[in-house]
Amino acid sequence: AQGAFAAFAATTVLLLIWRLFLDGRHTAPQNYLRDVSVAVFVLVWIAVPGSLGAMLSDGDADGNFGAQRVVTLILLVVCSDVGGYAAGVLFGKHPMAPAISPKKTWEGFAGSILFAAVAGALVMVLLFQDSIWKGVLLGVLTVFTATLGDLVESQVKRDLGIKDMGTMLPGHGGFMDRLDSVLPSAVVVWIVFTYVVPT
Repeated sequence: AQGAFAAFAATTVLLLIWRLFLDGRHTAPQNYLRDVSVAVFVLVWIAVPGSLGAMLSDGDADGNFGAQRVVTLILLVVCSDVGGYAAGVLFGKHPMAPAISPKKTWEGFAGSILFAAVAGALVMVLLFQDSIWKGVLLGVLTVFTATLGDLVESQVKRDLGIKDMGTMLPGHGGFMDRLDSVLPSAVVVWIVFTYVVPT
C-alpha cells in the first residue's frame, strides 16, 4: 500500500514537471491543465484500482487466502458479465441508461445480481468457510461496481468519439473493455476482504 501510494505521488509529480517543460523552457505549455488532468485521471482510473487488485494477492494478516481472493474477484466479475449478458439477451426490454450504453437493460442487471450473488455465496462458503450472507453482499456489490465501471468506460469512449479503446484484442473493443469491470470491482473486493471478511 505504501509503495502504491508513493508510486502514484511520484508519477503525478513527474507528470506535472514533464508536461510543463515538454516544449522547452522558452515555449509556454499549451493545454497544460487539460493534459495533466487527463493523465492523472488515467492513473486514478487504472493504476490505483489495479494496485488494490494486486494487493488482494497478499491475503490476510498472516499471508493466507491470497490466491482465493484473486480468484473471487475474477469469478464474481465473470459471473456478473455472463449473468447480465444471458438475461439481457433472453429477457432484456428495458434499457438501463440508453444515452450511455443502449444495450444494457434492467433485466440484464437482475441477471448479473442473481449470478454474482450465487457465486459469492458459494465462494465464501467453499473457499473461506465464512458466512453465506457475506458472499451474497460481496456478489451484489461487485455487480454494482462492475456495471458502473462498464458505463464509465462507455462514456469515456463516447467523449473520445471512438468505438474501441484499442486494437490489442480484436472483437473485444480493446483491452480496457476487459478491465472496465474488473478495476472498480477490485476496489470493493479489497475493501470487503480487508474490513468485512478479515479471514
